[in-house]
Amino acid sequence: MGRAFVYVILGGGVAAGYAALEFVKKGVSHGELCIISDEPVAPYERPALSKGFLLPEAPARLPSFHTCVGANEERLTPKWYKENGIELVLGTGVKSADVKRKTLLTTTGETISYKILIVATGARALKLEEFGVSGSDAQNVCYLRNIADANRLVNAVQSSPGGNAVVIGGGYIGMECAASLVINKINVTMVFPEAHCMARLFTPKIASYYEEYYKSRGVNFVKGTVLSSFDFDSDGKVTAVNLRDGRKISVDMVVVGIGIRPNTSLFEGQLTLEKGGIKVNGKLQSSNSSVYAIGDVAAFPVKAFGETRRLEHVDSARQSARYVVAAIMEPGKTGEFDYLPFFYSRVFTLSWQFYGDNVGEVVYFGDFSGSTFGAYWVNKGHLVGAFLEGGTKEEYEAVAKATRFRPAIEDLTELERQGLTFAVTVSQKQLSSPPQIQVTSSTDLVLEKPLYAWHATAGVILAASVAAFAYYYGKKRRRW
Repeated sequence: MGRAFVYVILGGGVAAGYAALEFVKKGVSHGELCIISDEPVAPYERPALSKGFLLPEAPARLPSFHTCVGANEERLTPKWYKENGIELVLGTGVKSADVKRKTLLTTTGETISYKILIVATGARALKLEEFGVSGSDAQNVCYLRNIADANRLVNAVQSSPGGNAVVIGGGYIGMECAASLVINKINVTMVFPEAHCMARLFTPKIASYYEEYYKSRGVNFVKGTVLSSFDFDSDGKVTAVNLRDGRKISVDMVVVGIGIRPNTSLFEGQLTLEKGGIKVNGKLQSSNSSVYAIGDVAAFPVKAFGETRRLEHVDSARQSARYVVAAIMEPGKTGEFDYLPFFYSRVFTLSWQFYGDNVGEVVYFGDFSGSTFGAYWVNKGHLVGAFLEGGTKEEYEAVAKATRFRPAIEDLTELERQGLTFAVTVSQKQLSSPPQIQVTSSTDLVLEKPLYAWHATAGVILAASVAAFAYYYGKKRRRW
C-alpha cells in the first residue's frame, strides 16, 4: 500500500509549518502536499517550549503556539491543514528513504512517493550517554527538544517546588531553561566546560554581563568542568551530580542542554553531507535535484561569508522554509538564498540580537553597567557582525542594515567612539545600493557610489524586516 504526492515535507517542526503556509500562499492544489512527522501534533513554534510553556502561571499550551504565530502570521491548526488539502501524517517516523526511486518507507509500513522532497528533519538533542554518562532515563533528568520533553520538564518542576536544579550546558537551551527555572522559584546551578556562557557566540565581556545578571537572580555558575556521573536513590531518581573536578551537588532535578546533532541518517550514502548536515546549493537543493533541505539540517552557502554554514536557530528555519517554496514553485523568479545570519534571545527582562559573523576584532560600545550596549566585529577591514542588547526597534533595524552593508572600517577607535550612532547613521542614508563606507578619524562617513542597486535594496529591506519582526516578537510575544 502506498500514496503519492507532488511535494512531501519530511519533518514536522517550525520549518514545516512555515513552508506549508508558503505553499498555500503560492497556490498549491489540494492533495499535492504531505507532511510526515514523528511528533503527534501539527507543527508548532519550538521556542515556546523554553519560555511560555514553562511559565508557572497561565503557561502557553497548544493550540496557542502552532506555527506561524511566532512571525505574527496565521495560526495553522490541524483544521487549517485539512481545509487547505494538506495531508498530515503525524506520530509516524520514516524507516528508510530511497532518493533515486523517490520513496519513503514509514514506520507503519506505508510507502509514500514524491516528486519533490523537502527535508526538514531538524536535529536531535545530544544525550549524556554519548559522552559516557548514564542516567538519561531517570524521571528527573530532562532534555528539551519537543512537546514530550517539555511536559516531562514541567512535571519535574512541579514535583520540586523550591528545589535544586542543575543545568548541564551553557548554550541557548541551558541559559533559557535556567531563566525559566528561576521564574518557577527553583534554585539553579549551571555547569559547563567552557570559560563562559554562550561560548560559540559571546565574547568573555558580553558573557560576563549576562552571567552577572543571572547571579543577581540567584543562579550559581560552575565553569571549566563537566558531569562525570549521577547518584540515584532506590526509586531511580537522581539525587546528586558528580563533577569531574570532584564536586558533588545535591539535586531534585537535572536539565541537560549539551548540543544537537542534525537528523541526516536516512540520507547518508545518498546525499552529499557537509558541516554535519545535508549540503545544498544556493537554491537549497541537495546533490539530488529532487531533494531540498531547510532548517537545522541544511548546510547552505552563506553569501555574506563566502562559505557553507549550518545554522541552528529558529529564524534560519523560518526564512529557509519560506524561500525554498518560492525556489520550487517559482524558479524563474527566485534568485539564490541570501540570508544574513541572525540570532536572538530573550530571558528575564533582557533581549539581545546578533547579526552576521563573530570573527575578527571586537569593538564594544554602550554602557555595560546599564541596559543598552553592543559590539561590532571587524574582519579584513570590514564590519562583518554586530550585537545589541536592549535596543529600540529602530536601533535593531539600523544594526541589521549596517551589518548587511559590510562597510569598510579603517579606524577602530573612531568606530568605538561613534558606537551605535554609526549604525544609525548608515541606516539613515537612504541608500539604494551597497555602499563603500569608511570610518575614518573624521566623524563623517565617506560614501562612494556603489553597484548592483537592486540587490542591496532587497538585502536592506530584508534585514530591516527581520529586525522589526524580532523586536515585535520580543516585546509582544515573550511567551514564544
